[in-house]
Amino acid sequence: MANKSTIRKQVLEQRKALTDAEFLTLNQLLLAQFKSFDFSGVNSIHVFLPIVNKREPDTFLMIDWLQETYPHIHLVVSRSNFEDHSMSHHPFVKDDLKESSYHIPEPQTTTIFEGKIDLVLVPLLAFDRRGYRVGYGKGFYDRFLSEIETAKVGVSLFEVLQEEISDVHKDDIRLNFCITPSRIIKFEI
Repeated sequence: MANKSTIRKQVLEQRKALTDAEFLTLNQLLLAQFKSFDFSGVNSIHVFLPIVNKREPDTFLMIDWLQETYPHIHLVVSRSNFEDHSMSHHPFVKDDLKESSYHIPEPQTTTIFEGKIDLVLVPLLAFDRRGYRVGYGKGFYDRFLSEIETAKVGVSLFEVLQEEISDVHKDDIRLNFCITPSRIIKFEI
C-alpha cells in the first residue's frame, strides 16, 4: 500500500518525464478508448479541462469528437473557487475560456448550467483497483461528486496502481469507470 502524497509525487514525476511524442501517443490512445465508451442515454457530460503544464490528459480531443459525433450532448465545464474549494458549472463555449492563475482553462461567463449532469469525466493522477483516485488533494471533485447522482469516469494517462491507496478518506468518492490508453475499467461499487 502507498499513501496519496507518495503516489502524487511519483506520478507527477512520471508525467514530467514523458517526451512530447509519448504524451501525444498516450492522448491518441485515450481518445480511441473514449470513442468506444457507451454514451447511450447520456445527454450531458461534465468535462475537466487540462492543466497543460501538469501534462493532464488532453480532454479537448474528447470534446471535439463529442461535438462532432454527439452534437445533442450538452458539455459542461467548471470554474474553481480556491477560497472555499467549490466549483460552479457552465456550458462549454471554447471562445469563453481563459486560463486562471492556476493554469486551468475556465469559463468566464456567468451562465450556470442548470440541467442534470449524466456523466462526469474526473481528473486524477492515479487510481487503484477499487476505483479510488489520487488527485491534487484539494477535494474539489469529491465535494462536487458527493452532491450529485452521476456516472463517474476517471481519465488516466497511466494504468491502475499495483497497490491499493492506503489513506482513503471516508469522503473520497469512488469511480464507476476509468479510461486508460489501453482499456476501460469498470469498478463494481
